[in-house]
Amino acid sequence: MPRIEIVPVTPLGQNCSLLWDETTGRAVVTDPGGDVPSILERIAANKLVVEAILLTHGHFDHAGGAAELRDRLRAMPGAEAVPLIGPDERDGFLLADLQETGMRFGILDGRNVTPDRYLSAGEFLDLAGCRLEVRHVPGHTPGHVVFVDADRRFALVGDTLFQGSVGRTDFPYGDGPMLIEAIRQQLLPLPDAMPILPGHGGSSTIGAEKRGNPFLR
Repeated sequence: MPRIEIVPVTPLGQNCSLLWDETTGRAVVTDPGGDVPSILERIAANKLVVEAILLTHGHFDHAGGAAELRDRLRAMPGAEAVPLIGPDERDGFLLADLQETGMRFGILDGRNVTPDRYLSAGEFLDLAGCRLEVRHVPGHTPGHVVFVDADRRFALVGDTLFQGSVGRTDFPYGDGPMLIEAIRQQLLPLPDAMPILPGHGGSSTIGAEKRGNPFLR
């Protein structure tokens, strides 16, 4: 399994993840919601070369620091082409409103962002020594995606499935039944032993959530 380090960011304690190949030091950053200096410090401490920035969805605590991180990485020698990838284009309206949304929560340094490209379900991303399958899991947001590595057996699931809970759906664009159905179709068929790394809180496994998550009964 590759190395994964969680960097908590924003007052909401969002799990920004650094994923890298220990042999090469090639890395991806997933969901840099803010506190970019802290993310950069961990990149430097681990001597990583970032290949891409990935977004699971368009909420400010997951994407508010993406523009700054992309700009600062691209200013480093040899990293001029670091792309910002994802989520599904149906979250574009959220990415266009990151600054205003963040300010409502007292976050003043968030920036609106346009990805270098959006993602579609069924794509595969070969990054950091991993082969990440893109799965669309809407309901929390319309364009939420997750990243699944079937070979190395882990999934970066953003705000879809948590330890004992699921993502909020009380937004104007949220859809609770859609989220539960998408989790059942896209996540629960994965192996029971597969770890899931959510956007908040601790990690879990698919099997543990099948057995004990009250939202999935």
